[in-house]
Amino acid sequence: MSSAKSKKIHILDTTLRDGTQAEGVSLTVDDKLKITRKLDWLGFDYIEGGWPGSNPKDVEYFSLVGKEDLGTSRVTAFTSTRRKNTGVSEDAILGKVVEVSPQACCVFGKSWDLHVKTALGTTLKENLAMITDSVSYLREKGIEVIYDAEHFFDGYAANPEYALRTLEAAAAGGASFITLCETNGGALPHGIYSAVKDVAARIDVPLGIHAHNDSELAVANTLEAVRAGCVMVHGTVNGYGERCGNANLISIIANLQLKMGYECIPPDNMKRLTEVSRYIDEIANLVPDPRQPFVGNSAFAHKGGIHVSAIKKDSSTYEHISPEQVGNQRRILLSELAGASNIKLKSREFNLDLEKDTEKVSSILRKIKNLENSGYHYEGAEASFELLMRREAGNYRKFFDLEGFRVIIESEEDGTLRSEATIKVSVDGVREHTAADGDGPVNALDNALRKALEKFYPTLKDLSLTDFKVRVIDARQGTAAKVRVLIESRDPGSEWGTIGVSENIIEASWEALVDSIEYKLLREESSG
Repeated sequence: MSSAKSKKIHILDTTLRDGTQAEGVSLTVDDKLKITRKLDWLGFDYIEGGWPGSNPKDVEYFSLVGKEDLGTSRVTAFTSTRRKNTGVSEDAILGKVVEVSPQACCVFGKSWDLHVKTALGTTLKENLAMITDSVSYLREKGIEVIYDAEHFFDGYAANPEYALRTLEAAAAGGASFITLCETNGGALPHGIYSAVKDVAARIDVPLGIHAHNDSELAVANTLEAVRAGCVMVHGTVNGYGERCGNANLISIIANLQLKMGYECIPPDNMKRLTEVSRYIDEIANLVPDPRQPFVGNSAFAHKGGIHVSAIKKDSSTYEHISPEQVGNQRRILLSELAGASNIKLKSREFNLDLEKDTEKVSSILRKIKNLENSGYHYEGAEASFELLMRREAGNYRKFFDLEGFRVIIESEEDGTLRSEATIKVSVDGVREHTAADGDGPVNALDNALRKALEKFYPTLKDLSLTDFKVRVIDARQGTAAKVRVLIESRDPGSEWGTIGVSENIIEASWEALVDSIEYKLLREESSG
């Protein structure tokens, strides 16, 4: 759909404010500035940076963010209406907002008469004055005001006339947008649509929606609100937020822009969604959800042979959009469910021409199925799979030969355990015999192997192991059970996973370690 014909939806990101209320999320001022730059790069209209009256960190953020050269985003503060029975010029919280001088401010107030009487302990009339006074005061100071009608949908259900009067009070104060907040996260899409339709018929100020995900409907509720007339959307990247989170802007933008004909960000920026999603997870020190729609690592992953065969002919058979539209990529998984199409498509990724080599494809397929039956699992270990495929296809050379290794674990007098690995390898007939200590037997083996090989392959110095996982495959076998070891590795240009399986955890670890190093060397040889 042409962007020229698309209706504009204003995006207000509250990752830095509402998102930081999520359990396990804590951002430094520097983190918040980095995320601000990334959200501006994506093309958001408003970035809600925090509440200046609530903590020193947010005051510092606003003092620094004004020096940023932002292209599209208006940095927005957050605050409440004035206190009851207090003049706006004497209200300390509103004064903090004026001090930091943001471009815009979200002011929240009460829409539910229950909250006015119980939480605020004031009259319905005074609450209306608090709203109008606060909005008009900030407008007089040259600050754009977006009014957040907290608990609007609950208030509208309980007392619709009063809830609407609170919106009229914000409009009278000069709010540029009025946001209907689904604060408790319990509403259903059809109720959201109906209420927004009613409000749009009564209120002339442009409407927004702010939804929470307690019923796992925040995205759906947001889409329905837009369909009913809202032109502003609040949310957070990846759905961070208190309790079950806020509406996920990544999914909202993808649905609105790719499927519903609205424009939320510049069309060329849609390909940045995956990068932004993963970048912010990294800054927040959170593991990206592989199953997150649109941008997750598994969002366009295909495992079943029948699916892969169809994808090969026409990707729309099992994909609702092209992954490239949101900056993601298709992944073909390998398992006992794989078919010949999986192998052929993976061979293209590895620049192996197996399209017409039915015998090799069948051989690789049999090998995978047998190995998976023995406990191997290649979905998280594609580097090991590529090495397997190259060995079976005859497109592989050994970078070194192992002549033997030994691992010693000793208990010191103070009770600490000491691990030492001794290893013998040869590279092109040149033998190397080395030893190294480690925090444990696997770490000692890794240190010894790399120590032996670095004189031949100096770039191994920039290889690091980032994760090590062990799983017992059949616990009923007790200490004789097979274990599966998965190792994740990284260098400055990439990251990859390898696998090893054995009844002996050291042997399984060794297998995964060797694959990791061989894969690193293979990549460098191919790119060199």
